[in-house]
Amino acid sequence: MTAQIHDWFAERIPADWGAQGLEIMADQDEILVVIDLPDRGSDLAGIRLFRESTRDERMALAKAGEDVFGLKVSWGARAADVLVVFTTSSIPVMTRLRLPERRVLDTLISAGVARSRSEALAWCVRLVGENEKDWISRLRDALGRVEEVRESGPRSRRGAGG
Repeated sequence: MTAQIHDWFAERIPADWGAQGLEIMADQDEILVVIDLPDRGSDLAGIRLFRESTRDERMALAKAGEDVFGLKVSWGARAADVLVVFTTSSIPVMTRLRLPERRVLDTLISAGVARSRSEALAWCVRLVGENEKDWISRLRDALGRVEEVRESGPRSRRGAGG
């Protein structure tokens, strides 16, 4: 599905944006479109200018993408090593934790690392994401291959009378 989303946006990104590349991240709730901009020296200023000058077009493209894919579309831009995400959804996630896990979250709150269990859990997820980047990347690659194999396999025969 991510490849389809990538292709859809790649076909519609205006040439005058000067995009050097496009990265798409998606889950069941949101699509994040990150535009790679040329390195112009002052990366933050270039990203800020891009954000302001493309706002109307990005919002129209996001609306069209939301209509096609049924997911919220968020935007970001990258220049050199600087990444700025302009809009993103904050999605509540229900989880059940036992006492030892809750104690970890409460310790983070008591220490001033987080203001709530929700914020503490988000902090933990970011920490795992940063420290296990390679492993998670390998998992995503493997899941992508599973999706490709699944899409190339036989179609379900349910509802076809047998």
